[in-house]
Amino acid sequence: MAILDILIFPDPRLRQKARPVEQVDDQVRRLVDDMLETMYAAPGIGLAATQVDVQRQVIVIDVSEGHDSPLCFINPRIVAREGTEQMDEGCLSVPGFFETVTRADRVTIEALDRDGNPFRLEADGLLSVCMQHEIDHLDGKLFVDHISILKRQRIRHKLEKQRKERQHAESARAREAAAEPRRSAI
Repeated sequence: MAILDILIFPDPRLRQKARPVEQVDDQVRRLVDDMLETMYAAPGIGLAATQVDVQRQVIVIDVSEGHDSPLCFINPRIVAREGTEQMDEGCLSVPGFFETVTRADRVTIEALDRDGNPFRLEADGLLSVCMQHEIDHLDGKLFVDHISILKRQRIRHKLEKQRKERQHAESARAREAAAEPRRSAI
């Protein structure tokens, strides 16, 4: 298994729509395992393949207290929605920011499991919100699309500033490393 790089907003790759998985095979199961490892390491409770630059309809979620009940959804789709609920949401692709988002309180999902078997799941509360959030990712949407334009722009500017600061620091470290004299052992 491997920890994958998570794309950060406003990376344009996050806006791409994921393609359906045509066949669940070892490569897809390996992606699921890598996504779970990445999600737990982040740490997070959900991750869509598009967040790790894989444009396939794959989601992993674990909303359990002990982070020991992983769920996998391949080609998920919402077939029913009921009620509304407001909940503070965050996102591994929008680190450090939380905003209140209104979503359906209860959803029914149809998907394939990690072995390619179809299943149906009714979810409410946090699992329902997480499912909708991750399915949004597969459609090229982020939770910031559910908040005001002003708030979204503020978040975008702060994350762009952080990215530039990281790049500047990395460039400075590379210049310092290149300037150090090389020593050879004889």
